[in-house]
Amino acid sequence: MSSTNPRGTRRGLVLVFTGEGKGKTTAALGLLLRAWGRGMRVVVIQFLKAETGRWGEVRAAQRLGWEWHKTGRGFTWQHTRPEDDAARARAGWELAQTKIASGQYDLVLLDEFTYPLHYGWLEPRAVVQWLAAHKPPSVHVVITGRHAPPVLLEFADLVTHMRKVKHPFDAGIKAQPGIEF
Repeated sequence: MSSTNPRGTRRGLVLVFTGEGKGKTTAALGLLLRAWGRGMRVVVIQFLKAETGRWGEVRAAQRLGWEWHKTGRGFTWQHTRPEDDAARARAGWELAQTKIASGQYDLVLLDEFTYPLHYGWLEPRAVVQWLAAHKPPSVHVVITGRHAPPVLLEFADLVTHMRKVKHPFDAGIKAQPGIEF
């Protein structure tokens, strides 16, 4: 899959999957699989999931030989150590900047990246300015997570907003292996 401009050269896009509904990471991983199937070089950087996590997508990525980085300490809704979360987010963003600018990848997935922007651990306008100035023209960047800031939505080439209509958790059904993780 490649986007072309009128002259036929690939143009790297910024794609955002956001909203309260399920499926943001799932959609991004489907896109990653499609790109990889086309021979594109891919990398994933997750911003919240714990470094020790062995979710289904991590196991599959290992089997496929994908480069995968987890920079968080897990979903911590109480944020008992927000300074640690902020430091991890900054380190993850530094890693992402290196990967995006390196020219070694065709598609970079920044999974759960909107959370550090929403929580103020990273400045959204500074992130967008960096992407505008440093993202190579042919590199696709996919960003997922709830609460995408308006400056990112305006900057992105594609924005998909996932809306929850119904979820089994609301009926008391716990998260299912292979579906949620």
